[in-house]
Amino acid sequence: MEEPKISKEALEKWAEFLIEHSLGGVTRDDVVMIKGERICWPLMEILERKVIEAGGRPDVNMVPPNNERGRVWSSAMGRHGSSDAIARTPKWHDRRYEEMTKYIEVLGAESPEAYSGLTGAQIGALAAADAPFASRRLTKPWALTLYPTPAFARMEQMPLDEYVDFIVGASTTDPKPLLAAEQALAPLFKTARKMRITTSCPHRDSGLELTLSLEPSIPSLSYGKHNFPDGEIFTSPDARSASGEIFIDLPVHYGGVDIQGIYLRFVGGRIVEYGAEKGSSQLEAIIETDEGSHRLGEVALGMNPGLDRVLKHPLFVEKVGGTLHIAIGASYDKCMVEDPSSEEGKALLDALKADGIFNSSAQHVDIVA
Repeated sequence: MEEPKISKEALEKWAEFLIEHSLGGVTRDDVVMIKGERICWPLMEILERKVIEAGGRPDVNMVPPNNERGRVWSSAMGRHGSSDAIARTPKWHDRRYEEMTKYIEVLGAESPEAYSGLTGAQIGALAAADAPFASRRLTKPWALTLYPTPAFARMEQMPLDEYVDFIVGASTTDPKPLLAAEQALAPLFKTARKMRITTSCPHRDSGLELTLSLEPSIPSLSYGKHNFPDGEIFTSPDARSASGEIFIDLPVHYGGVDIQGIYLRFVGGRIVEYGAEKGSSQLEAIIETDEGSHRLGEVALGMNPGLDRVLKHPLFVEKVGGTLHIAIGASYDKCMVEDPSSEEGKALLDALKADGIFNSSAQHVDIVA
């Protein structure tokens, strides 16, 4: 199997950013889960060593190639397991996520096609089983990064060497300068009550318009604390508020399948009509996962001017400067409540969920215009 060629110096710098900048360092009390496929081992190995050198304990979670992002179950369980078997998640898996204090996920697939071809019901069942663990991860310091693999280079239709240079270059660039540009926009996001998004569709004569309520939304600035590379300002809109239509032109890769040319129509916050020029069955599987996947959980602006080409992978395409993206599915609690971990914050969050302002779903899928 062809292996990407990355210098030891670049891997060391990349890992240092993830440990020190994204996670804020490691202490002797930390259990750091390092999750990824075997093909991502060169970076995972250095992350493991740095956690040990800092006095922490690494939990290396090696993901099989038929499991998208190391969910609780692989595609094999989705294809062949009963709904009852999928719902009965192992107790040891629950304990593993409970005991870890920090989390790094190294995205990068050896064979993305190994987890493609699932039905909507199968995708929904796997997502629902994994949702509690994904939610738990978000309550602790976490970071995602993308390791360049031959399969992903083919997905992007790029020569491997060129793809590796682009990914590694972006992943070893100091993200802190992004903060200033995002801070300049934060007051606008914080005081705005409504957002209007206008797009054009090649199949319609007139433009499309989508409106969202941004009350009580709180802006979140993204400069390498969770995604690496990074560069976006995002928030969660009132999940009841989306009204109108939108056309999303840039491609997104989900579950081993490309989706592009996405049309969505909203009434009362809910997607009531949808379609895609490419990957329509995969879009249907996402939207039909649960009730919450018929609503929006995020709206954001890409802010990274250094990403000078558009890739299909959502970790990169959503950060490109000048883009806008929305996410189908779950809202972010920190975009609704100042301190979600406090008793007051939990009570407010429960009220927002009861009112339908905060959206709950097993899905959170970014699509970029």
